[in-house]
Order: sequence, then C-alpha cells, then structure tokens
Amino acid sequence: MSLEVYWGSGSPYAWRVLLALEIKRTPYASRLIEFSKKQHKAPEFLALNPRGKVPVLKDGDFALSESLAIVAYLDRKFPEPPLFGRTAAETGLIWKSISEALHYLEPPAGRIIVPVFSDKVAEAAEDIAAAKPALHDELYRLDEALAGQDWLVGASITAADVAVYPFIEILLRVAGKGNAQPLDLGLLPLAKRYAAIHRWCERIRALPGYERTYPPHWRAAA
Repeated sequence: MSLEVYWGSGSPYAWRVLLALEIKRTPYASRLIEFSKKQHKAPEFLALNPRGKVPVLKDGDFALSESLAIVAYLDRKFPEPPLFGRTAAETGLIWKSISEALHYLEPPAGRIIVPVFSDKVAEAAEDIAAAKPALHDELYRLDEALAGQDWLVGASITAADVAVYPFIEILLRVAGKGNAQPLDLGLLPLAKRYAAIHRWCERIRALPGYERTYPPHWRAAA
C-alpha cells in the first residue's frame, strides 16, 4: 500500500483528507499522530513536514502537506469521482466556495474554537462575542446556499463540501462543551437554527467509510 496518511484526531485539516480518500474509495495506511506524545515534533515526522503539522500524505518517496493541496493531488491521481468538478464552471464555483470558507468562515470560527478547546474562555470572552455575528453571517449564507440543493456545488459531493464540513462539526462540538454554555453561541440544536446545514451534515455522515474519518478521541469521550 503506497499511500500513507499522517493525521491527528480532531484536526479539521486532516479530516478533509480522510474524507477525500473515503469518497475516492482509495486504500491507504493510517498513521495517527498523537500530539500529547509530541509525535508531530519527532525527527521522522519533521522530515516529512518541517512545520510539524498534519496532515501529510506520503505516496512512495513523495510527501505532501497542506490539506487542500493533498485533496487536489488525490483528485488528479484518482480522477473518479471528481472532487474539483467536471467543467470549468464547476471548478470555479468549487474554488469560490472553498475560498469563501477560508476567508470568511474559518477566521471567526477559530476565534471561538481555540479558546474553548484551550479552556481560555474567560480571557477571550470579549473576542468571542465579537466573532459571533460574523460566524452567524457565514452560517446563514451557507444555510441559504444549501436550502435548495444537496451539496454546495453541483449534484454530488465535491472538495467544497470536504473543505467546509469538518469546521461545522468542530463548531458543534465546541457548542456542546460545558465551558461554552455561558457564551450563548446559538448553534444548538443545529436542526432548528440551520436546518439545511443540518441535513447536509447528515448526508455526509451517511457516506460509506465516514466512520473511519471520525475523530477517535471524540468517540472515546462520548
């Protein structure tokens, strides 16, 4: 098995790659990196990615980091089903959706996710409050986009869905944390607040192989 994937449980970026592999139905060797053991700083891992970050894809002697670069590599190497569209218009719309998520959804999401997971809610309370309107603006746009269709672009799942979905799941996990309750994030129940996003999440969760992508430490803590 030539493909090896180095990933971390709960990393949204690694989750993108795992989803892409399962959609492609491509065999791969899973290399779970344990951050608590500093495995991402081990010399053998730094030889693959000097930044010490996951994910990393190793294909024989070739190693590649950065999640969207890896998804693009996989799409070129395993063309079916295509994740970046079959037409120029589809490709453009997919990258537009990804770019909007990178520039408008992820920044406010990160301002909430990081302090909740690092247990620094009190110190970041004002910034979290400031980030909430921008986050909900983007979630509203996403919900509107999904209201009349199953996927973000076109008739089947694409790299746009793969890129955005992990951040939605992580936001939902954050919203369920005890230390997030005083923040009134307005995300739960998702089916009531953002019904179209909820249905989209359910479609992704029903994909074959999805369970292999789910963060194992989340399952263990359930």
